[in-house]
Amino acid sequence: MAGQDLQQWHVSEPYLETHCSLGEGPYYEPATNTLRFVDIIQKRLHTVSLTDGPSSLKTLQFDESVTVTADIEGRDPQEVLLIGAKQGLAVLDRKTGKYEYVSKFGDDKAERIRSNDGVVDPNGRFWLGTMTDFGQGPFQPEGSLYHFTAGAPATRTLTDLTIPNSVGFSPSGRTMYFTHSTAREVLAWDYDPSTGQQSNQRVFYRHEGPGEPDGFRVDTEGNLWHAVYGEWRVLKLSPEGKLIGEVRIPTRNATCCELVGGGELVITTAADSDSDNKESRRLGGAVFRVNVGAEGTPRFAYKM
Repeated sequence: MAGQDLQQWHVSEPYLETHCSLGEGPYYEPATNTLRFVDIIQKRLHTVSLTDGPSSLKTLQFDESVTVTADIEGRDPQEVLLIGAKQGLAVLDRKTGKYEYVSKFGDDKAERIRSNDGVVDPNGRFWLGTMTDFGQGPFQPEGSLYHFTAGAPATRTLTDLTIPNSVGFSPSGRTMYFTHSTAREVLAWDYDPSTGQQSNQRVFYRHEGPGEPDGFRVDTEGNLWHAVYGEWRVLKLSPEGKLIGEVRIPTRNATCCELVGGGELVITTAADSDSDNKESRRLGGAVFRVNVGAEGTPRFAYKM
C-alpha cells in the first residue's frame, strides 16, 4: 500500500513519563479501568488508573525480571496475577509483591535464559517465549516457545529462537500469530483452541524496515497493532498481513501496545539513551496513548 493511503496517527506527548529501561507487557483491566505494564530491566510492575490519571501510578519492585502478566481464572486480578519470570510461570500476590513458581521451563540453560512475552489462549493455556537473559553476552538463538497447561510439564513447540515475542489469536481463536523479532517475521498457524494443536505454518508478515517487530495486540476486526523497535512507530496490519496504517511516536523504540477501550491504543517504549535525538532520549521509556478507533479482543484467563 502506498504511503499516502495509510491510515496515520501522530502522538507528540507521553501519557506517562515513566523512564522505563524496557517498558513491556501492557495489559488492560476493564473492571477497574486500569493499565498494568512491566519494566523488564528495572524489574518492576507498574499500575495506573486510567480514570484517575498519571498521579495514580503505583509500582512493585522485584528481585528478578517479570516480563509479562495474565489473569488467573476465578481469582481477583487486583489480588493475584500470573507472571512470566526468570524460570517460568509464577503466581504473584499483588499486595505483598511476593511470588511463587507454579511451573518452570526445565531448560538445561536455565541460568542463561529468561521469559519474554506471552499470552493466554482461548482454552486457558499460557504461551510463553524464552530468550538469552541480560548479562549473558549477545543474544543467542537459544530461546524457545512453550505452552503451559496446569498440572502438566511445560511443552516446547519451537526452538532455536533469538527473540521470541508476542503471541496472539484472531477474533475467532482459530488463527495463532507469533512474532520472532530477529527474523523480522510474524508467523501464523491454523489453531485448534480445544487441543492447542497448530498446523499450516506460514509467514503472515515479513518486515522490511531497519527496525524489528516487537509486541502486538489483535483488535476485534482481526487487525494486528504491531510495535516496531527502532522505527518510531506502531503498524496496523490487516487480517491478510498487509500494512494499512501506522501510529507515529516521538521516541525510537516502541515495544508493545494494548487496546484499552474507548478506541484507545496504549504504547510502551524502551530507553533510547545513546540517541543523537534529544526528544527520543527524553521520551524513551515513556507510555503513549492515542485514539485509533479500535477495540481489543477479549483477554483470556489462565486455568490453574
